Amino acid sequence: MAFTNYTKEELLKKLKTQQKMFFFKIVVVFLLILVSAYQTYIEGFSFNTLLPLLFIPMSIYMYMELKKIQKELASRK
Repeated sequence: MAFTNYTKEELLKKLKTQQKMFFFKIVVVFLLILVSAYQTYIEGFSFNTLLPLLFIPMSIYMYMELKKIQKELASRK
């Protein structure tokens, strides 16, 4: 996504939204890891053991998008 088309105000708004969503997603992934570890310990290997692995790439992508937004904002100063 090209952030050069956004105004500075739009970028700041998008940055705040992305930061909130990233924090929320990290908390969810952490909780998923804890629950899957506990469930694996109690019941053994299951689909829930692999569930956090589906969300980690999305979190990495969201983090990279955050960095791109911050870089674009820094270039406009």
